[in-house]
Amino acid sequence: MAGKTKVQVRRVYEEPARGDGTRVLVDRVWPRGLTKAKASLDEWCKQIAPSTQLRNWYGHEPDRFEEFGRRYRDELTEPERADALAHLRELAGKRTLTLLTATKEPRISQAEVLAELLEGPA
Repeated sequence: MAGKTKVQVRRVYEEPARGDGTRVLVDRVWPRGLTKAKASLDEWCKQIAPSTQLRNWYGHEPDRFEEFGRRYRDELTEPERADALAHLRELAGKRTLTLLTATKEPRISQAEVLAELLEGPA
């Protein structure tokens, strides 16, 4: 479908791929042991990350992911995060957007929640 936003989620520790397009780290904390050069980022959008309180509650427990997603979507309505989300939506409208996270399970991370939001209707 023409004009369809393509957003993908990858671990920041993986080698950059040719089809990554714009690479944006969406974690609040810089990934351990990774240099800025090795990360090969276009941007670090830490203001989009979930609150420390929400991250600590979630703890990447798979059975909490659905509730985490709901709470995180609520947080994304706060002005600073809403602005950051609008910025990511703008980037995604131009070319492929790759959301990067340091988590071991990207499919149950804030990056996945963001990808779903960005690929859906505005």
